[in-house]
Amino acid sequence: MDRRWRDVGVLVAALFAVNVVARLIIRLGFDGEDAASDTAADRVSLVMFVVLGLILAVVVFRWGRRRPVAGWAADIALVVPVAMLLTVLVGPLLVGHNPFAGGAPTFFAQIWLYLLATGAGVLLGYLVLTALGRDYRSQQLKRYAEVRAAKPRRVVRR
Repeated sequence: MDRRWRDVGVLVAALFAVNVVARLIIRLGFDGEDAASDTAADRVSLVMFVVLGLILAVVVFRWGRRRPVAGWAADIALVVPVAMLLTVLVGPLLVGHNPFAGGAPTFFAQIWLYLLATGAGVLLGYLVLTALGRDYRSQQLKRYAEVRAAKPRRVVRR
């Protein structure tokens, strides 16, 4: 149980760290008011969301091989909102911005984009895992079939 919470905490920290790095790159590299800076900042944000999705895809792929869906899905259901709240509320403060400076539309757009990217990552990881037949359930069914095939059939006399 202790390892499980450590894994959850490390994943939250990793997702938050990706966001902080992206914010620092935007702050230090593209801090301007022209259209080129806005385009570059948008591209860095897009790369950040792709990296978040890929991290979650890899984590789901690895966790899904060892544990049933209910186990890892509960952990992911905890990780995503906690990391999202840190990203949306604490992330801007680290680079000297107000989380609500862009107004409600920008604030909620960040939330929806984060949920979209993480949801796509989780779905991608689970679909690849299931398509390859490496998920926990498929492995259970494979072991069951091997055991059933290994036992000779009992002959019943009448």
